Amino acid sequence: MEAIVKEDIQILKRVQANLESCILGKTDEIKLLLTAMLAGGHVLLEDVPGTGKTVLIKSLAKSIRGQFRRIQCNPDLLPTDITGVSIYHPKDEVFVFRPGPVMTHILLADEINRATTKTQSALLEAMEEGHITVDGETHTLPKPFLLLATQNPIDFEGTYMLPEAQLDRFMMKFSLGYPDEATETKMIISQSVSHPLEHLQPVADVEHIGEIQQRAKQVHLDDAVAGYLVAVIRKTREHAAIFLGASPRATLALVQASKAYALIQERDYVIPDDIKFLAPFVLGHRIILQAEARMDGATVQSVLQSVFQQVRVPVRLEK
Repeated sequence: MEAIVKEDIQILKRVQANLESCILGKTDEIKLLLTAMLAGGHVLLEDVPGTGKTVLIKSLAKSIRGQFRRIQCNPDLLPTDITGVSIYHPKDEVFVFRPGPVMTHILLADEINRATTKTQSALLEAMEEGHITVDGETHTLPKPFLLLATQNPIDFEGTYMLPEAQLDRFMMKFSLGYPDEATETKMIISQSVSHPLEHLQPVADVEHIGEIQQRAKQVHLDDAVAGYLVAVIRKTREHAAIFLGASPRATLALVQASKAYALIQERDYVIPDDIKFLAPFVLGHRIILQAEARMDGATVQSVLQSVFQQVRVPVRLEK
């Protein structure tokens, strides 16, 4: 697999360089996005407006020549506005399916928590199964399919919080945050005439990404590392400060993400540090703390640190 990895790495580096030219100073976040894409997962971006979420997603779609669609969520949005609808043609006396924006490679659901719970649920089948069902007929989504949903953590008026069952279907949750002073100054200079997105050139194809997704699944996961990962997951279900621990779906998500991240790091095997780096983003939104722990000032991040301190790291790995 070593020769294949080298070819894949060159593609991924070009995509990463493209994204970094549009979103400055966010290398880790870009790697997380690429990790989710290679692992076949979906991402929830929780951040204040204006931090570059939409630009990041558009840059990714343009870099891999992928179809891009955007949904601006609001309380008036209907499930059929996402999935599509069957329209009756009187002349031919048949129903013709008119696909909705979900039939794309990369879908941005902007401010997803402003859509009603019924509309939010229209995305569940697409996220989990890779297809949608309209009027009893199943329609397969393009591959690869990546959903990136955003929500504003500040403005809660007129919002519908995502239930735990839906949060569990997002492989990762993270935020971009504000740039530092030097990066923001560089951003002003780089965008004084035009935005880098306007001149961005594709550096890969969706077919390439699909092939790399399949090879990412072949990244080696040693039995000792797998045992370490499972021990971490199970400890979240036993920790005194945690009310709801990580689900078995979270276990599989962390495995897939770790393999994809190892490939991005130019390795064909997973190490414990991969799991440590990804765990806050893969497990953080799936864990609910006890009320007493929150009152004592505990956070999900601090509790996860405690979890890792209680799990022994394997010291000898066999590739």
